[in-house]
Amino acid sequence: MLQGVFTALATPFLPDGTLDTPSLLQLLRAQLNAGVHGVVLLGTTAETPTLSALEKKQILDVCAAEIKQAGRRLIIGCGTNSTLSTVENVRQAAAYAPDAALVVTPYYNKPNPSGMVAHFKAAADAQVPLVLYHIPGRTGQKLAAPVLSALLKEVPQIIGIKESDYDMSHVTDTAVFYKNRLSYLCGNDDLFPHFLALNAAGIISAAACVLAPAFVKIYNLFTSNHPQAAFDVFAQIYPLVKACYLETNPTCIKYVLHKLGYGTDVVRLPLGTISAHSKAKLDALLAQTPKEFLI
Repeated sequence: MLQGVFTALATPFLPDGTLDTPSLLQLLRAQLNAGVHGVVLLGTTAETPTLSALEKKQILDVCAAEIKQAGRRLIIGCGTNSTLSTVENVRQAAAYAPDAALVVTPYYNKPNPSGMVAHFKAAADAQVPLVLYHIPGRTGQKLAAPVLSALLKEVPQIIGIKESDYDMSHVTDTAVFYKNRLSYLCGNDDLFPHFLALNAAGIISAAACVLAPAFVKIYNLFTSNHPQAAFDVFAQIYPLVKACYLETNPTCIKYVLHKLGYGTDVVRLPLGTISAHSKAKLDALLAQTPKEFLI
């Protein structure tokens, strides 16, 4: 089972837009020192749609072994809206012995039920456990209950779900109906306490890039039977968590990382620099957030 806080690692770039390997390692080590239970490499927070195949390999080469040596779990983002490229990504990821491959439901093409099942079956052929990434707001498609049921029945390699749906009825149904089948992982940072209350196994968090100590503390407090103390920590970071999504992820997170000394705030097109208004709001909230909760 996958349990705990997993940071969806951002990709620092140099001012000229090229990969900043020293800052990447600095950020990774800060996450490990904060006590995260695992790291997701090449998730969408890493700006994978804009990374070349060589850059993706460089990130895996730099980070995967260090994560494993630290005794933490490794998840590698592999999903695309092409089954062929998804399968190839999972095969390449297998060389790094990940604990799971993160595979999003195909975006834009909106596969029908038989296509969705076939897509995940093909991804499972590489014999790497899968975490299904359900994010209707990005993919334009929500998994209907019968399709999810078919997926979990016909693709036993799916060991978890990163759930980024804001429909709490759907979230509750999934948490209850499949509580003994998989690791249910929160994919919305602002709903972390809600998911924990529904017996979720943990979280895959973009905001943990900035707030890993806080997310780890929330998880540890909640799982040691101190839910009120966990919520008190969450309440203190909630304004900054919300502000991390003032503009499209990971633009705000990279700005905050830059302010904390982890590389530049450079993102790749089609993402652009955040507004002066967003910067001012993030600056104010960052100053108000207890330093113990920041990396």
